[in-house]
Amino acid sequence: MANTTLEKNNFKENIIKEFKKFENHLNSSSLVALHDLRKDALKHFDTLGFPDRKDEEWKYTNTDLITKHDFHQDFSINTTSLYAKEIKKFFIPELDANIAVLVNGKYSDDLSNIKDDSNKIYISSFKEVRKKHSDIFNTHFAKYADYKTNSFTALNTAFACDSIFIYVPDGNKIKDPVIILNISDTKKPNTLLQPRNLIISGKDSSVTLIDLNYTVGNNHSLNNTVTEIFADKNSELNLYKIQSEGDKSFHIGTTQVHQEEYSKFNSATISWGGSITRNNLNSLLNGEGCECNFDGAFVLSGNQHVDNHTLVDHAVPNCQSNEFYKGILGDNSVGVFNGKIIVRKDAQKTNAYQSNKNILLTKTAAMNSKPQLEIFADDVRCSHGATTGQLNEDELFYLRTRGIDKKEARITLLFAFASEIIQKIKVEPLKNILFDMLHNKLKKGS
Repeated sequence: MANTTLEKNNFKENIIKEFKKFENHLNSSSLVALHDLRKDALKHFDTLGFPDRKDEEWKYTNTDLITKHDFHQDFSINTTSLYAKEIKKFFIPELDANIAVLVNGKYSDDLSNIKDDSNKIYISSFKEVRKKHSDIFNTHFAKYADYKTNSFTALNTAFACDSIFIYVPDGNKIKDPVIILNISDTKKPNTLLQPRNLIISGKDSSVTLIDLNYTVGNNHSLNNTVTEIFADKNSELNLYKIQSEGDKSFHIGTTQVHQEEYSKFNSATISWGGSITRNNLNSLLNGEGCECNFDGAFVLSGNQHVDNHTLVDHAVPNCQSNEFYKGILGDNSVGVFNGKIIVRKDAQKTNAYQSNKNILLTKTAAMNSKPQLEIFADDVRCSHGATTGQLNEDELFYLRTRGIDKKEARITLLFAFASEIIQKIKVEPLKNILFDMLHNKLKKGS
């Protein structure tokens, strides 16, 4: 215990020391104006430190496995060192899309392909946004993801530099998706990357975002991402997050959504890569008529660990939320689902539903499911539930009697179980790739 505490403290102190190097890097940057905010976030990170299992929100996820590594950032990284051919394999064939590429948390003009009219959708780095939309940026940046209570968000905010800003002005309905390709270049050891995304969807607008997380290289990395989303009145935003990083990758991803009246937010979080993954997905329903839908699927093997934490905060009346997460766990893998729904005192006529279903393939796999309801209103319809079990032997027997061998029968049943989540994705080329990835993952693990 003493050694792990020392490792956490050393990691924290090393990162705080790196902040001075970061300040020197910012001397010629247009983002110096944010520096008071960064310094405040660093103070909160210093106070909070890294969470451990005594923290109820981290009860089932051991951050000691992360902080024992000496992660560091390269503030002068040249993204052109990552050749386009290395990331081309991560593109989605037959999909017309704007592609915004981040390498180790830094926006790359050279690797990105932004083609839409900037009057309909504006996509840029943080540096560029201050030239054209500084008022919108300043209004929304660091207003939704709370760095004062979350140490990883505080760490990300302290080092926020040159990631992605996406703005859809009022009334624009964007047909082509926007791909955020978040690459961890781990050719050097112990890479720390801290992407920061700010996404603003104006009134009566719609846009689909595809957040792809991949790794190039074989060393350990820590991807600490924060995404803030503002969905204005009557807007619709779809977010599909695919997390498929290397076996030595740690991923802490926080997405904070703020919804105004009659906005609709749909998400799908697909996790099947990395060592330890923590997906924090939160939405504040701040106007009547809001709807949010959280879907998720994870397929784990080896010693993989995936922790899905969600929070839907019904702050006003007449809103609806749905959550549906499914997990398949084999070998010594561990899954976590902690979904919380809050219905505040004045949030009458709320409809909120939550479900988590899991299949364990081995006796050594484990699933920790904790659905939560906090209801302070009377006129509501809310439900939650969780089930964890094994494959249905009767269904397996039925397939065997039809001449299907045991391995293929298992894959068929597992594919049907997990594909229900993928089927909801509205981008067909992405859906088809995910079906292939799911089948290959199941085939490899069976």
